[in-house]
Formats: sequence, C-alpha cells, structure tokens
Amino acid sequence: MSCSCFGSSRVQKKPTSPHRELEGYSLDNIRKFSYKDLRIATYNFDRSTKIGRGGFGVVYKDGSQVAVKALCAESKQGDREFLTEINTISNVRHQNLVELIGCCIEGTHRILVYEFLENNSLDHALLGKKSHTIELDWKRRSKICIGTARGLAYLHEELEPHIVHRDIKASNILLGEGFIPKIGDFGLAKLFPDSITHISTKLAGTTGYLAPEYVLGGQLTLKADVYSFGVLILEIVSGRSSSISSWGTTQKVLLERAWELYEEGKLLELVDPDLKTYPEEEVLKYIKVAFFCTQATANRRPMMSQVVDMLSRNIRLNEKELTPPGFFQESNDNKKVSEASTSRQISSYPTTITQVTPR
Repeated sequence: MSCSCFGSSRVQKKPTSPHRELEGYSLDNIRKFSYKDLRIATYNFDRSTKIGRGGFGVVYKDGSQVAVKALCAESKQGDREFLTEINTISNVRHQNLVELIGCCIEGTHRILVYEFLENNSLDHALLGKKSHTIELDWKRRSKICIGTARGLAYLHEELEPHIVHRDIKASNILLGEGFIPKIGDFGLAKLFPDSITHISTKLAGTTGYLAPEYVLGGQLTLKADVYSFGVLILEIVSGRSSSISSWGTTQKVLLERAWELYEEGKLLELVDPDLKTYPEEEVLKYIKVAFFCTQATANRRPMMSQVVDMLSRNIRLNEKELTPPGFFQESNDNKKVSEASTSRQISSYPTTITQVTPR
C-alpha cells in the first residue's frame, strides 16, 4: 500500500457514506473515507510526492492540509474491532499529539487521515541537509523537548488505558505552527499489537533509540519510551543522529559518546556547533535529564511527568543518583547491551531524583 497528503476541498467537504460492510457502525469524532476518494485526491498515490516512510506505512505530501497514511502492516483484527480502536484514538486530544481526522477500511486497505503539519518532522529540521533545514535556535529546541515530554506524559499517565508509543524518534516528532512539537503514530502500536515488532525500521536506523531491556528481553513498558526520549534530547542538543557514527577515530552511538564527555567534564563539546549562543547551565541540565532517562536499569528512569518538571522548572538535579546509562551495541557476529561502565545498580527508582530542590 501507499499513502499521501491531500488538501482538495471536494474531498474534505464531500460527505462519505459508510462502507457497506460497516453500515450502522458509528464513529464519534472521525470520518470514514472511501478508497476511491483518497486515491483521486492523492493523484493515485503519486511517487513524486513521497516525503517519508516508517515502520507502519509510507507518507506523501502534495502541499495540502491533511496527510494520508496507508498502513503497510497486516492487522489480525476484524473491521469492527479495528474501528473501535481507531475511535478510541480519535478521541485523544492534546496539543502535542498529531490529530487523527479519518480513516478508510475497504478490503485489505487500512488508511488513516491525519492533520498536516507545515514544518515537517524534527528529523528533517534537525538532521536533514543543512541547505534545506529550518534554523533551530535553543529556544525552539527547548520548546520541542518540553512539548514532546508533555505529549508522552499524557499518553503514559493521563490516558486510560495508557499508551506505550514504542517508536519515539526524531522522524515521529512533527513540527506545527510556531514549532509546536506533535507526536505522530502514537496509536499505531495499539492498532497492531500482534503483527508489529518492536523494531519498526532496519535496526541500523533506530539502534540508538532502543532500550536495553527491550532489545534483549522484549520488555515493553512505559520506561522504554522514556529511554527513547532521553536519546531524543541528546539528538536535539547535539544535532547528531542517535545511531553509530564517527567521533574522531572511533565509532560510537550518541549516548555512549555523551556519557564519555560527562565523565571527562566536557559535556559542552556535545552541543551542536550550529547553536551559536545558548544558556550553558540549561543545556547541561537537559543533557543530564537525558542520562536519567537512559539509565541502564529501567526502574531507575523517571516517569514522563517527572521529566517535564525536570526540564521546565528551575530545579537542581541530584546527580549523586545518576548511574551509567545502558546502550545497545552491535559487533561483527552478535548483539549485546553495554553500559558506560562495568558497574550496575539494581534498585528501585530513587525518590530523591524527582523530589528536587528549587534553586
């Protein structure tokens, strides 16, 4: 399948009748589109408008107001069960989550229609070709970190049932007007619980985001998202990809290099050279919050509501509780989880990390 974006007024305003097999099934806050209408509006899913691809589908853009994403995954759910899940997700409203507008279910087609965000993805703005990227000063980067943290806190702690995203990364953070960050694909893991693995793209592309307990044991909890968010902070601060890259004469993942600089007392060397001016103390705090989020032991990581407080309030972090982060490594013939040092503390998350003291 394919997907696209469209802004045709005839598609947006034309009422669409329910699919024959779903007559009588109502959706509260979401429209049902026919596959024919979506195909026409997207110029038959023309390849020239493709802007991205993820683990759940392909995204195209034709300069319009909504985005159409055709899901590549096969669901084991029936149509009504699938629509029930979509209905649940469509009722989720938060300024830091991408809004789901409609869907199409015809035959094997599973297509979702989202709001379109004009500033593309964080991945494009932060890691794309410099000639095409948007300038991200520290004020904007800080705003993106805090907004994304709030969106995750909402998914993890305010929604019932809670949602684990499973694929927090720069390409799934979209930037709206005023560079307000919005988390995309937040409900897709819920829609495909039986058919999507925890690695949504080739491993080399997402290695740096994966929590150690997730890679080795498949333990999917809220803390796996927290880990990925910690890595995302490091990307936002450094302007570098989370995956293995060159640091001088060595190859390291971003988290590994960041911890080395922390131990050497040279954390500011991690900061993106494109950031000409920035508040040093605040940037250092953000990096340290990233370390709390990426602790090797999952139960030592904070909840996302605690992360929001750490980032947004004028507080002092208790670095004495900070232990080496864990990260995933790939050698020639095997895969393993490493830590930044040989020590590992197995204990519950210390309350002293989040019971912070105002300055």
